[in-house]
Amino acid sequence: MKTAIFYGSDTGHTEDIAKRIAEKLGNLEIFDIAETPIEKMKEYDALILGIATWGEGDLPNDWDDHIDAFNAIDFSGKTVALFGLGDQEGYGDTFVDAMGLLYEKLTAMGAKIIGEFEIDSDYDYDDSTAIIDGKFVGLALDEDNQEELTDERIDRWVAQIKGTLNQ
Repeated sequence: MKTAIFYGSDTGHTEDIAKRIAEKLGNLEIFDIAETPIEKMKEYDALILGIATWGEGDLPNDWDDHIDAFNAIDFSGKTVALFGLGDQEGYGDTFVDAMGLLYEKLTAMGAKIIGEFEIDSDYDYDDSTAIIDGKFVGLALDEDNQEELTDERIDRWVAQIKGTLNQ
């Protein structure tokens, strides 16, 4: 399955996570959506999309500027895994909400979403739109307050999605 990572990163954290995930999955191609046309996604069977939540649950600028371009892509038949970054302490009531917004858009467009992530006791937030059926819709990370948990969470998530992406 031809797979690539697309991310948007205002602070550099999402880019760093994208590179770490790519390395663990076998050096996948990585694209910054600020510099890459969204139509490039058409070339791949599977996508890993990285997004941070900005402010009070908003899409970051890079994603917000390009989200309408998704309408030109047929996501039916595409496998998509999501990872999202957020701040549980500063924005605990909108933790990784942008990942939830992306999930809603992609599922409405027919994408097959993989990589739901268990909510463990180390998370400390109030609310999130990125929770469906008691799990995050993708890998949820907090580089501001729980950076020490990131590597272990990435390892667990990559082990979970790897089999599906290598089909």
